[in-house]
Order: sequence, then structure tokens, then C-alpha cells
Amino acid sequence: MNDQKLLKVLGNKEVIALAFGAMIGWGWVVTAGLWVTEAGSLGAILAFLLGGLLVVLIGLTYAELSAALPLAGGELVYSFKAMGRTASFIATWAVVLGYVSVIAFEAVALPTVFEYLIPNYSQGHLYTLAGWDVTVTWAGIGIIGSIIVAWVNYRGIKLTSSITAILTGLILMAGVLLITGGTASGSVDTMQPFFAAGSAGIMTVVIMTPFMFVGFDVIPQAAEEINIPQKRIGQLLVFSVLLAVVWYVAVIFGVSRMLSPAELNESNLVTADAMAKAFSDSRLMGNFLVLGGIGGILTSWLGFYVGGSRAIYALARAGMLPKSLGELHPTYKTPHKAILSIAILSTAAPLLGRPALEWFVNAGGLGLVVAWMMVAISFIILRKKDPGMKRPFRLSGGTSIGWIAVIMSIGVGVLYMPGMPSALVWPYEWAIIGLWTILGIVLYKVSMAKYGTDHANKRMKEEIDRIA
Repeated sequence: MNDQKLLKVLGNKEVIALAFGAMIGWGWVVTAGLWVTEAGSLGAILAFLLGGLLVVLIGLTYAELSAALPLAGGELVYSFKAMGRTASFIATWAVVLGYVSVIAFEAVALPTVFEYLIPNYSQGHLYTLAGWDVTVTWAGIGIIGSIIVAWVNYRGIKLTSSITAILTGLILMAGVLLITGGTASGSVDTMQPFFAAGSAGIMTVVIMTPFMFVGFDVIPQAAEEINIPQKRIGQLLVFSVLLAVVWYVAVIFGVSRMLSPAELNESNLVTADAMAKAFSDSRLMGNFLVLGGIGGILTSWLGFYVGGSRAIYALARAGMLPKSLGELHPTYKTPHKAILSIAILSTAAPLLGRPALEWFVNAGGLGLVVAWMMVAISFIILRKKDPGMKRPFRLSGGTSIGWIAVIMSIGVGVLYMPGMPSALVWPYEWAIIGLWTILGIVLYKVSMAKYGTDHANKRMKEEIDRIA
């Protein structure tokens, strides 16, 4: 049994910065125009309110469970206590897919932003994939960024959280200027059409929202490194989700007031162009927005390394993945081998080119919805199975919020299925889902054969009993 412990160093500010920074990330900079063109200005706002409602409800169930069971791994712990070993692996492996997808997304997003700052920097053609020319310099920027972010996470949670807090302040400055500038300088006429493509357009944006809101669940993943009262963990989780909902709606409002549909279609980076236009076509202000966007890339990247590596660490510690992934660095007390395994995938992502942005958004989104649904189910089961469990943050209304969250999760999950207007794209997005599923089955079977099912059950029960 490994008695090494993660360092308990995160306070209120660090927790909020970690979760909010992970949630807002870079998506608002690079895909805001897509949301508006797909659904219309008000349609996009409605889609994010619907997606936000789902995430708030899911977040409330997480809040109760994370305060009651503050252990690294989050979903692994809740679903194990409620439904047992196999269900806990499925839930956690699904959320790791979501986290790794975000990390890979950021590795592709970083070279994309350089196109705004340094036009025509992409040189040295390698090959063409899905109609996109992958070049040496384009992929190289993403690969270098991936290595640096992995190194920061490798060095420890305190360094990661400090950098995240600084960068989150930069994002807030850039975003507030965009929102206020767009609101003051823009026009309601520019927001038309308010709705594009009817309900199909709204649903197309709705399936993107889980990916854009993911990040609040980094809090339960890092629960063993949070040094605040258990009840506060739940409160900060819900607050960070509400903050992100307001943020996304405000960004859509500001952008749609500044840029017409024609301008949105012509723009490579709509938020930067909207910012520049809001301040008398100032290229300097557009570049400042891009710097905020780079800050968003890095906060999201850093946050999901924390979430993904801690989830893998928890699975390995329970004997559901190779135990070496559950080892902590002797000096930095980070799950360094889990971090390095994610770094390999992240570093390879830029080699897929810019089309991979949308593939990662959609495939990762499905994994997140599956995990969130299983957490909501765990919330319901534990209310019935263990009513006496200490719940520092307790939801009122019995299991009603859990049931609504489950139903909404299923509803959103259906939107990814074949035959729906917003279905995952074959073969790329389904290939990501398929390969991840096969990898999980193989690793789980090998680990169970090596360590035994009794070990996993015993290890998880010991962890839960330790904080009971």
C-alpha cells in the first residue's frame, strides 16, 4: 500500500482560479463565431443557458458528493461507493477522455492563435489531413507548448495554481473589455438573425457546451490537495459554474453586437476582430484579446492536466490501471508518470492539424456527459443507500435535482448519436471514442488480472473509510 500523500496547499482563490480558468479556457476565443453562425445570436445564448442549466444541476450533485467524499479521483470514489468497481472505472475513464480531449484541444489551439499574432508563420508542409495542411512550424508551436505545460504540472500543484491565478486575471481583463466594448459600441441590428437553422442550430451548439463548461470537476479531482473546509469545496464548485455561465453568455452577446454574420464568416478569430472593432479598429486591442486567449489556453491546459492526471492516479491507486501510474514524485509529490502519459498524447495532437479542434470538442463532450450522468446516478443511489453519510454541503429537495440532471444528461447524450442533426462525425470523432474505449477495456482487464478484483475493492473501501 502506497502511503505517499498529495500536498494540501490549495486555498479559496486557487480553487476558483483552477476551476474557472479550466472552464473558460480558449474555446470562447476560437469558437464563439461558430456558435453564433450555427444558432444565431439569441439561439447561441439559449443553447448556452440550456447547457449551463445541465452543468449547474450536475455541479450541484458534484458539490454534495465532493464535500462528503473529498478524495482524489472524484467520479471514481462516488460511483464506486454507489455502484461498485466496474461502474466506477467506466465513469472515471469517460471523464479522463474528456480531460485528455481538452488537453489535446489546447495543443491544437495554441498554434491556431499564432496565425493572428504572426500571419503566414506556418511554413514547411508535412502532409494534408482532412483538407488541412500540417506544417513544421504550426505543429512545432503546439508540441513546444505541450512540453512546457507538462513540465509545469510535473513540478507541482503550487506552481501550477500560482501561474493559473495570474493568467486568469489576464483573461478576465481581456474578456471584460470585449464584453463592455461590444455592449457599448455594438448594435442590436448586428445581432440578426437572432435564430439560425431553428432548433437544429441550437442543438448543434448545445452539444458543444459540455466541453466548454468542463473544468468545475477539476475541483473534486484535486480534493486531496484542497486546504479549505469540506462545505466550502461544494460552495466554490457551484459558484465557479455560475460564473462560467455568465461569462459565456456575455461573450456571445458582445461578439454578436459587434460583428455581422458576414463578418463572422470572414473572420479567422472573431473575438479578436470584435475587440478591435469595438475600440475603433485597434489592432493593439485585438492583440490584447489574443493574449487573454493565450492565457485561457494555458489555464485550461494546466487545469486539465491536474484533473486528468489525478483521475489516472486514483484509478492506478485502486489497481484499475497499472500501479506505476499511481506513483508520486519523491520531491514534487505529483503523479508524475500519469502526467507524462498524458503529455505523450497532448504532444502528438498538433500533428492532426486544425480540424482536430472540433473532433476533440465533440468526442470529449460525449465522454463528459456519460461521466456526469453516472455521478448524478451515484448521487441518487447514495441518498437511498447511505442516508446517514456526513454531507457538509447538502442539497435540499431530496433526489429531485439528481433525477433532473440524469434526464438532461440522457437528452444531451442522445444528440451525439447517429441520425441526429448534431451527431458525431464518422470516422474521426467515432474513431476517438472507439479507440479510447478499447484502450480502457484492455488496461482494465490487464490490471484486474494482475492485481485482482479483491485488491481494487479493498483499496477503494480503505480510502473511503479513511475520510468517513
